[in-house]
Amino acid sequence: MADEMEKPKSKRIFVNHLDQYQGKNLGKYLSRCVVGASLEEPEEEDDARSTSSSLALFSKEGCYEVVGTLKDREAPKPDFAKEIIEFENKDQLYEHLVECDVLVYDITEDPDQIDEAVWAVSELHSDLDKIEKPKMFILISSVMTWAKSKPLDPDDPEIPFTEDDYRRRKPHPNNKEHISAEKTVIKMGKTNKAKLVTYVVASGLTYGAEENIFHYLFKSAWHNAPQLLCFGNGQNVIPTIHIKDLAGVIQNIADSRPKVRYLIAKDDAQNTLEEIVKAVSQNLGTGKVKMITKEEALLSKDIEQSDFDQLLVNLRMDAVNVKENMRVNWAAETGLVENIQQIIKEYKDSRRLQPLRVCILGPPASGKSTVVQQLCEFYKLHHIKIKDVVDEAMDNLNATARRADSEDQEDDDGKAQDAQDLIDRINEGKDQATGRLEDQHVIQFFKDKLLSMSCQNQGFIIDGFPKTIEQAKELFASEDDEEPEESAKAGSYNKLLMPEFVFNLEATDDFLHNRVMNLPESVVHGTHNTEEGLIRRLDQFRSINNEDETVLNYFDEIEIHPEKVDVNKDESQMMKDTVEKLKKIIGAPRNYGPTAEELEEMKRVEEEARLKRETEEKQERERREAEESALRKQRQEEWTQRLNEVKREEYELLEAQSIPLRNYLMKHVMPTLTQGLIDCCKTRPDDPIDALAEYLFQNNPQVD
Repeated sequence: MADEMEKPKSKRIFVNHLDQYQGKNLGKYLSRCVVGASLEEPEEEDDARSTSSSLALFSKEGCYEVVGTLKDREAPKPDFAKEIIEFENKDQLYEHLVECDVLVYDITEDPDQIDEAVWAVSELHSDLDKIEKPKMFILISSVMTWAKSKPLDPDDPEIPFTEDDYRRRKPHPNNKEHISAEKTVIKMGKTNKAKLVTYVVASGLTYGAEENIFHYLFKSAWHNAPQLLCFGNGQNVIPTIHIKDLAGVIQNIADSRPKVRYLIAKDDAQNTLEEIVKAVSQNLGTGKVKMITKEEALLSKDIEQSDFDQLLVNLRMDAVNVKENMRVNWAAETGLVENIQQIIKEYKDSRRLQPLRVCILGPPASGKSTVVQQLCEFYKLHHIKIKDVVDEAMDNLNATARRADSEDQEDDDGKAQDAQDLIDRINEGKDQATGRLEDQHVIQFFKDKLLSMSCQNQGFIIDGFPKTIEQAKELFASEDDEEPEESAKAGSYNKLLMPEFVFNLEATDDFLHNRVMNLPESVVHGTHNTEEGLIRRLDQFRSINNEDETVLNYFDEIEIHPEKVDVNKDESQMMKDTVEKLKKIIGAPRNYGPTAEELEEMKRVEEEARLKRETEEKQERERREAEESALRKQRQEEWTQRLNEVKREEYELLEAQSIPLRNYLMKHVMPTLTQGLIDCCKTRPDDPIDALAEYLFQNNPQVD
């Protein structure tokens, strides 16, 4: 009985646009919050327990029941939502709104929601007499309604604004409707607080999860842009808050009904735009930042005017009431810059941008590079080849070494000297190894390449390396282990380098020999793919890869079992069957998909292919029609010819059949008939026919 009495009662909470960044993350968070959990004292002895007290991760019993609308009516219902409100007019929407205990309207993303939010709170206010259960209305607005506020002290502009100063706030010219909505909401909540209580939350620029306004930075960095763009001088202070922390503030308001009606929601940081851009660039990109003017920034396709205005806001604010009176389970209390690693992890996880790591091994001429190249194009990965890695590393070393001669690079003198020393050691090792680069240098170059930000962002496919167990142990050894041998035995390895998928292309020597012999001369020229070169490389490969000892055994020992792919039957030059087989095993890409330019190019290629296909179909149709017409004409001529032949044969047959009758008539009938006609002409009887008949009857030779 006691347990049943302690069970919290659910509340119905409305959140608009559950398919957008703000609504989706707010709704997801609130759907896991037990009603009233933020009022409880967290247990210090167990942080995990205190977290689970405010978030019901395993049960929805007693949690907020989230209902809401969708901006895209065709979008699917989110898993966390109890119900999606579908309506044709505002009257239908209002019928659902009055059933909710708490209404949360976010107007920071879609300006069209301002009118709807004002209408909703006005309708509730006009129906106060009819409302039975108390309602709470929370408007999430933007700190842009403070953008043009004058400093509290002109002599000390660093004094932050607090909630107490909200009457002095001055909005950005593009946010006048926002401040008007704020005033309306506050006003509507003063009439009957027992039935309708209203709050306005001035939210800092949100970050976290899949990212919102800062997404252009994260996306550019993840795509290895040479440098991230910072607008203006970058010294403007931007109020920010993690989206989960904003949801935590909403949870506290819904639970505790604070006395303060206007609240600022932001973290403790006072980061400038430059600090934010640098943090993202250094931890996700190349580390380089380029300052551009505001005019240049407006030419960017990746950012809209409203986002541009927010990124240039310069406001120092302090969320006093949130920090002093609320129990927020902070995700990033110290701000974006201090928690950048956690934020980047959230960003990658939310957008499923985990790097894809693959290794493809096999004998020489088995088609490794052909397969890898096509897979890299499909998955947008980096093709890691020994020659390319070594050439790039040596170019970088030579470039670094040359800096020693530059007077304006004094700070890099140490690095330049180290680079020159390494070049000297490499050249010395080459002289002793008949021009071959020592394994230790190759492996270090590989490590540096695979640990580069570009490979760690998108992923990579290693083409034909490592070749031996020793190379594999050295390359994939965990950084914490001093001995690679011990690392392999313990099953530990560097997870940032270890491939998820290892494929071994298998083929017989005869197949490989025939494959090389059938290659065009232009492809073979200047490579090892000659008959003599293939035999030498195959002998070397078979000598270090036998049944007892092969690099594949290393992967088996650490429970990453290589997939063996038989390519003996794939005789196509581009090995399409093998590529498709590997795609099925690897699965879907883990990236943003095609860019706008790539989509345009794909559309153009598809259009060209369609036109070509239609032209070919038309030509084929015309060819078939011409063939059918010619065939019909030929058949008509053959039919006419056969008909004439039949007529001729029939005529000849009739002619042949008429000869006996003709002979009979000429011999027995015609002489008598002729004489009768002559006789009639002489006598001229009155009835010549009767006279002729009588004559024939009397003179019939066959009648006596």
